[in-house]
Amino acid sequence: MTVYVFDGTMDGLLTAVFDAFSLKEEPQELLAEGDALPLFCERTYHVTTDEEKARRVWAGLEKKLTREALRLISVSWLSELRELNTPLFLYICKVFKLGDISRNFADPDVLAVTNIARRVLHEQLRMKQFIRFQKAKDGTYLGVVSPDHNVLPIVIDHFQDRFNDQPWLIYDAKRHYGYSYDGKTVIRVTFEDEAAVPFDLRNGKMDAEVLSDNDQLFQDLWRTYFKAICIKERMNPRKQLKDMPRRYWKYMTEKN
Repeated sequence: MTVYVFDGTMDGLLTAVFDAFSLKEEPQELLAEGDALPLFCERTYHVTTDEEKARRVWAGLEKKLTREALRLISVSWLSELRELNTPLFLYICKVFKLGDISRNFADPDVLAVTNIARRVLHEQLRMKQFIRFQKAKDGTYLGVVSPDHNVLPIVIDHFQDRFNDQPWLIYDAKRHYGYSYDGKTVIRVTFEDEAAVPFDLRNGKMDAEVLSDNDQLFQDLWRTYFKAICIKERMNPRKQLKDMPRRYWKYMTEKN
Protein backbone atom coordinates (compact mmCIF):
# COMPACT_ATOMS: atom_id res chain seq x y z
CA MET A 1 0.00 0.00 0.00
CA THR A 2 1.29 3.45 -0.98
CA VAL A 3 0.32 6.32 1.30
CA TYR A 4 0.77 10.02 0.58
CA VAL A 5 1.28 12.41 3.50
CA PHE A 6 0.48 16.14 3.15
CA ASP A 7 0.40 19.27 5.29
CA GLY A 8 -3.39 19.34 5.76
CA THR A 9 -4.04 22.29 3.42
CA MET A 10 -6.19 22.37 0.29
CA ASP A 11 -3.15 23.39 -1.75
CA GLY A 12 -1.34 20.41 -0.29
CA LEU A 13 -4.14 18.05 -1.31
CA LEU A 14 -4.22 19.42 -4.86
CA THR A 15 -0.43 19.12 -5.03
CA ALA A 16 -0.78 15.47 -4.00
CA VAL A 17 -3.09 14.92 -6.98
CA PHE A 18 -0.53 16.55 -9.31
CA ASP A 19 2.33 14.45 -7.93
CA ALA A 20 0.35 11.20 -8.17
CA PHE A 21 -0.15 11.71 -11.88
CA SER A 22 3.43 12.92 -12.42
CA LEU A 23 4.82 9.85 -10.65
CA LYS A 24 2.22 7.58 -12.29
CA GLU A 25 1.17 6.24 -8.92
CA GLU A 26 -2.18 5.32 -7.42
CA PRO A 27 -1.87 5.84 -3.65
CA GLN A 28 -4.62 4.24 -1.60
CA GLU A 29 -4.67 6.87 1.14
CA LEU A 30 -3.87 10.53 1.73
CA LEU A 31 -3.03 11.29 5.35
CA ALA A 32 -2.34 14.57 7.10
CA GLU A 33 0.93 14.97 8.95
CA GLY A 34 0.65 13.35 12.35
CA ASP A 35 -1.95 10.76 11.31
CA ALA A 36 -1.14 7.15 12.15
CA LEU A 37 0.02 5.11 9.18
CA PRO A 38 -2.05 2.05 8.24
CA LEU A 39 -0.77 -1.34 9.34
CA PHE A 40 0.19 -2.60 5.88
CA CYS A 41 1.79 0.57 4.55
CA GLU A 42 4.61 -0.35 2.15
CA ARG A 43 5.66 3.13 1.02
CA THR A 44 5.04 6.71 2.10
CA TYR A 45 5.51 9.79 -0.02
CA HIS A 46 5.64 13.19 1.65
CA VAL A 47 3.99 15.86 -0.49
CA THR A 48 5.69 19.26 -0.67
CA THR A 49 2.94 21.83 -1.16
CA ASP A 50 3.36 23.81 -4.36
CA GLU A 51 0.90 26.62 -5.13
CA GLU A 52 1.53 26.45 -8.89
CA LYS A 53 0.82 22.72 -9.00
CA ALA A 54 -2.33 23.29 -6.92
CA ARG A 55 -3.45 26.07 -9.24
CA ARG A 56 -3.02 23.85 -12.31
CA VAL A 57 -5.02 21.02 -10.75
CA TRP A 58 -7.86 23.38 -9.78
CA ALA A 59 -7.85 24.90 -13.27
CA GLY A 60 -8.20 21.38 -14.63
CA LEU A 61 -11.15 20.70 -12.36
CA GLU A 62 -12.83 23.88 -13.57
CA LYS A 63 -12.74 22.47 -17.09
CA LYS A 64 -14.13 19.07 -16.13
CA LEU A 65 -16.72 19.78 -13.44
CA THR A 66 -19.85 21.89 -13.17
CA ARG A 67 -19.91 24.96 -10.96
CA GLU A 68 -22.13 23.07 -8.50
CA ALA A 69 -19.67 20.18 -8.25
CA LEU A 70 -16.76 22.57 -7.70
CA ARG A 71 -18.70 24.34 -4.97
CA LEU A 72 -19.41 21.04 -3.20
CA ILE A 73 -15.68 20.26 -3.20
CA SER A 74 -14.92 23.66 -1.70
CA VAL A 75 -17.74 23.35 0.82
CA SER A 76 -16.68 19.85 1.88
CA TRP A 77 -13.21 21.20 2.68
CA LEU A 78 -14.75 23.61 5.20
CA SER A 79 -15.77 20.57 7.26
CA GLU A 80 -12.18 20.35 8.57
CA LEU A 81 -12.72 16.59 8.94
CA ARG A 82 -9.66 14.40 8.53
CA GLU A 83 -11.93 11.64 7.26
CA LEU A 84 -12.45 13.77 4.14
CA ASN A 85 -8.82 13.71 2.99
CA THR A 86 -8.65 10.31 1.32
CA PRO A 87 -12.09 10.29 -0.39
CA LEU A 88 -11.63 13.85 -1.68
CA PHE A 89 -8.16 13.04 -3.00
CA LEU A 90 -9.40 9.86 -4.72
CA TYR A 91 -12.50 11.67 -6.05
CA ILE A 92 -10.37 14.35 -7.72
CA CYS A 93 -8.01 11.74 -9.16
CA LYS A 94 -10.99 9.91 -10.65
CA VAL A 95 -12.28 13.11 -12.24
CA PHE A 96 -9.05 13.42 -14.23
CA LYS A 97 -9.28 9.78 -15.27
CA LEU A 98 -13.02 9.42 -15.91
CA GLY A 99 -14.44 12.93 -16.29
CA ASP A 100 -17.35 14.39 -14.33
CA ILE A 101 -18.40 11.70 -11.84
CA SER A 102 -20.01 14.15 -9.42
CA ARG A 103 -23.46 12.55 -9.82
CA ASN A 104 -22.22 8.96 -9.52
CA PHE A 105 -23.30 8.33 -5.95
CA ALA A 106 -22.57 4.62 -6.33
CA ASP A 107 -18.91 5.63 -6.09
CA PRO A 108 -18.00 5.59 -2.37
CA ASP A 109 -15.65 8.57 -2.65
CA VAL A 110 -18.19 10.75 -4.46
CA LEU A 111 -20.82 9.79 -1.89
CA ALA A 112 -18.50 10.50 1.05
CA VAL A 113 -17.51 13.96 -0.26
CA THR A 114 -21.11 14.85 -1.10
CA ASN A 115 -22.44 13.77 2.30
CA ILE A 116 -19.77 15.77 4.13
CA ALA A 117 -20.55 18.83 1.99
CA ARG A 118 -24.23 18.45 2.91
CA ARG A 119 -23.33 18.39 6.60
CA VAL A 120 -21.45 21.66 6.16
CA LEU A 121 -24.36 23.23 4.27
CA HIS A 122 -26.72 22.14 7.04
CA GLU A 123 -24.46 23.83 9.57
CA GLN A 124 -24.49 26.93 7.37
CA LEU A 125 -28.29 27.01 7.58
CA ARG A 126 -28.16 26.62 11.35
CA MET A 127 -25.78 29.56 11.63
CA LYS A 128 -28.23 31.76 9.75
CA GLN A 129 -31.00 30.69 12.13
CA PHE A 130 -29.22 30.76 15.46
CA ILE A 131 -26.73 33.65 15.46
CA ARG A 132 -27.86 36.17 18.08
CA PHE A 133 -26.56 39.75 18.05
CA GLN A 134 -25.95 42.20 20.87
CA LYS A 135 -25.67 45.92 20.26
CA ALA A 136 -22.70 47.91 21.57
CA LYS A 137 -22.84 51.57 22.59
CA ASP A 138 -21.13 52.54 19.32
CA GLY A 139 -23.92 50.90 17.31
CA THR A 140 -21.98 47.76 16.32
CA TYR A 141 -23.80 44.44 16.54
CA LEU A 142 -21.82 41.46 17.85
CA GLY A 143 -22.53 37.78 17.26
CA VAL A 144 -20.28 35.03 18.65
CA VAL A 145 -20.42 31.45 17.36
CA SER A 146 -18.40 28.24 17.53
CA PRO A 147 -19.78 25.96 14.79
CA ASP A 148 -18.67 22.37 14.27
CA HIS A 149 -17.51 23.25 10.75
CA ASN A 150 -15.76 26.34 9.40
CA VAL A 151 -18.87 27.89 7.87
CA LEU A 152 -18.33 31.62 8.39
CA PRO A 153 -16.91 32.12 4.87
CA ILE A 154 -20.17 30.86 3.34
CA VAL A 155 -22.63 32.69 5.63
CA ILE A 156 -21.13 36.17 5.55
CA ASP A 157 -22.76 37.12 2.23
CA HIS A 158 -26.15 36.38 3.82
CA PHE A 159 -25.55 38.79 6.70
CA GLN A 160 -24.01 41.43 4.46
CA ASP A 161 -27.13 41.34 2.31
CA ARG A 162 -29.62 41.19 5.18
CA PHE A 163 -27.95 43.69 7.51
CA ASN A 164 -26.30 46.00 5.01
CA ASP A 165 -27.36 49.20 6.81
CA GLN A 166 -25.63 48.54 10.13
CA PRO A 167 -22.11 47.63 11.32
CA TRP A 168 -21.57 44.16 12.77
CA LEU A 169 -18.94 41.66 13.84
CA ILE A 170 -19.43 37.89 13.68
CA TYR A 171 -16.67 36.04 15.51
CA ASP A 172 -15.86 32.33 15.52
CA ALA A 173 -14.57 31.67 19.04
CA LYS A 174 -13.50 28.13 18.13
CA ARG A 175 -11.26 29.19 15.23
CA HIS A 176 -10.26 32.58 16.61
CA TYR A 177 -11.27 34.77 13.68
CA GLY A 178 -14.29 36.61 12.40
CA TYR A 179 -15.68 39.07 9.88
CA SER A 180 -16.41 42.74 10.45
CA TYR A 181 -18.73 44.92 8.37
CA ASP A 182 -18.63 48.73 8.58
CA GLY A 183 -21.63 49.38 6.32
CA LYS A 184 -19.54 49.19 3.14
CA THR A 185 -16.85 46.53 3.32
CA VAL A 186 -16.44 43.14 4.94
CA ILE A 187 -12.98 42.33 6.31
CA ARG A 188 -11.55 39.29 8.07
CA VAL A 189 -10.41 40.05 11.63
CA THR A 190 -8.46 38.36 14.40
CA PHE A 191 -7.55 39.47 17.92
CA GLU A 192 -3.96 39.25 19.13
CA ASP A 193 -5.19 39.12 22.72
CA GLU A 194 -8.66 37.63 23.03
CA ALA A 195 -8.60 38.11 26.79
CA ALA A 196 -8.61 41.87 26.23
CA VAL A 197 -11.69 42.03 24.00
CA PRO A 198 -14.85 43.46 25.65
CA PHE A 199 -16.92 40.29 25.38
CA ASP A 200 -16.87 36.80 26.85
CA LEU A 201 -16.01 34.15 24.27
CA ARG A 202 -17.51 31.43 26.47
CA ASN A 203 -21.04 32.78 26.07
CA GLY A 204 -20.70 35.68 23.64
CA LYS A 205 -21.91 38.27 26.15
CA MET A 206 -20.66 41.84 25.93
CA ASP A 207 -19.16 43.55 28.97
CA ALA A 208 -21.68 45.85 30.66
CA GLU A 209 -19.64 48.99 29.94
CA VAL A 210 -19.83 48.49 26.17
CA LEU A 211 -23.33 47.04 25.92
CA SER A 212 -25.95 49.41 24.51
CA ASP A 213 -28.24 50.91 27.16
CA ASN A 214 -31.38 49.38 25.67
CA ASP A 215 -29.94 46.05 24.50
CA GLN A 216 -30.39 44.35 27.89
CA LEU A 217 -34.04 45.43 27.80
CA PHE A 218 -34.47 43.89 24.35
CA GLN A 219 -32.85 40.67 25.55
CA ASP A 220 -35.25 40.48 28.49
CA LEU A 221 -38.22 41.16 26.19
CA TRP A 222 -37.05 38.41 23.82
CA ARG A 223 -36.78 35.90 26.68
CA THR A 224 -40.27 36.88 27.88
CA TYR A 225 -41.68 36.45 24.37
CA PHE A 226 -39.94 33.09 23.96
CA LYS A 227 -41.49 31.82 27.22
CA ALA A 228 -44.90 33.28 26.39
CA ILE A 229 -45.27 31.44 23.10
CA CYS A 230 -44.22 28.14 24.68
CA ILE A 231 -47.34 26.02 25.33
CA LYS A 232 -46.49 23.58 28.13
CA GLU A 233 -49.04 21.01 26.97
CA ARG A 234 -47.36 20.87 23.57
CA MET A 235 -43.76 20.82 24.69
CA ASN A 236 -41.64 18.26 22.83
CA PRO A 237 -38.05 18.34 24.16
CA ARG A 238 -36.86 15.72 21.67
CA LYS A 239 -38.05 17.72 18.68
CA GLN A 240 -36.67 20.94 20.17
CA LEU A 241 -33.23 19.35 20.47
CA LYS A 242 -33.47 18.16 16.88
CA ASP A 243 -34.44 21.60 15.59
CA MET A 244 -32.19 23.55 17.98
CA PRO A 245 -29.20 21.37 19.02
CA ARG A 246 -27.85 21.99 22.51
CA ARG A 247 -24.40 23.00 21.22
CA TYR A 248 -25.88 26.31 20.00
CA TRP A 249 -27.60 27.22 23.25
CA LYS A 250 -24.74 28.97 25.04
CA TYR A 251 -24.82 31.85 22.53
CA MET A 252 -28.62 32.11 22.28
CA THR A 253 -30.36 34.83 24.26
CA GLU A 254 -33.55 32.84 24.82
CA LYS A 255 -31.65 29.89 26.33
CA ASN A 256 -29.64 31.90 28.86
